[in-house]
Amino acid sequence: MNTNLPQTSDTEPRTSLLIELHGDRPGALEAALKPFGRHGVSLTHIESRPRRGQTFDFYVDCDGESGECAMEAVIAELRQAAVGVVVLDHKDVPWFPRHAAELDRIANRTLDAGDALQADHPGFADPAYRARRAMVDALARSHRHGSEFPVVEYTPTENATWREVYERLDALRRRHACREYRRAFADFERHCGFEKDRIPQGRDVSAFLESRTGFRLRPVAGLLSPRDFLNGLAFRVFFSTQYIRHESKPFYTPEPDVCHELLGHAPMFADPAFADLSQEIGLASLGASDEDIERLARCYWHSVEFGLLLEGGDRKAYGAGLLSSYGELDHACANDSSAEFVDWNPAVAAKQRYPVTEYQPVYFVAESLPDAKTRMRAFCEALPRQFYARYNPATDSIWVDRAVRRTD
Repeated sequence: MNTNLPQTSDTEPRTSLLIELHGDRPGALEAALKPFGRHGVSLTHIESRPRRGQTFDFYVDCDGESGECAMEAVIAELRQAAVGVVVLDHKDVPWFPRHAAELDRIANRTLDAGDALQADHPGFADPAYRARRAMVDALARSHRHGSEFPVVEYTPTENATWREVYERLDALRRRHACREYRRAFADFERHCGFEKDRIPQGRDVSAFLESRTGFRLRPVAGLLSPRDFLNGLAFRVFFSTQYIRHESKPFYTPEPDVCHELLGHAPMFADPAFADLSQEIGLASLGASDEDIERLARCYWHSVEFGLLLEGGDRKAYGAGLLSSYGELDHACANDSSAEFVDWNPAVAAKQRYPVTEYQPVYFVAESLPDAKTRMRAFCEALPRQFYARYNPATDSIWVDRAVRRTD
């Protein structure tokens, strides 16, 4: 395990300034910004707002703390030039991970997991199943960033359940899945041990995806809150369960399991446009308000989970909730389906409520995966944001352009 991980402060090391310029003298802003260059202080954001008369305010964000020598020199020089300067407080935002190592902080904040099964769960009254779940969950809960992806030695009973699901989906997958999924699934069969008689290891799938699109799987013991789950996508990390549904009901599960994750989600992350679509939602979730998290979660549901696209005039599935459910896959793609089909529009999807335990009454249909990604990016960019966030794969961290303080 990597124990030399970066320590990330909850306060962003930036300084925000309010600079007041008087009059409309040409070059006034240029002159006000020169001290930053002279003292080697990098600007990350400039925003202008007119005030009364010929007065303008400029909000400036820059690298470094206000107490540092270079920053103090800039402020002093501006004040000597009779430019009004106010050092602004950090913007308080909901806590979010800044480095992939901080996903450790949210990975075990599961809503329902392990042996705490609900009474209507098929495995609730099966002590052997509950014990097995607890063992698999313990592997996920002990996982830390930088450690080896845990291997689960699946039992003959578990492999038999996988086989039933795999075989039942096979014909429908060939008929109703989008071409990107079909292409990726063939690659998984060649490179990731995808076969009907044995559950693949998340470790192998994760390594393959990382080589293709930079996406990774991270083991998790159960459902996370929408905020925590979406935050992981910003790092191109997908929280994935490793346990399997109860053998008494191989075609039903009240929660995500390894069949849903590997047969539904994983192949799509091998497609660049789909991977980017997922990350767009994740980046927009960082520090977002509770209201925007709900909007983004609905967009995720209607695209990543239950999205459809057009292929040669026919509806094809790219959402994991469809691709891992033989019943709903046929329901959504059949010509005589009773569901409503609407064009993919994230602004509409963000308002569309959805059922969890029954077939979807409304499906959103994109023209293509690039179309789905482009529209999602435009929606995310239009959301009110306290800061702009960008993922740096070289450092596995999130860069932001404003001075923020992450608060729980």
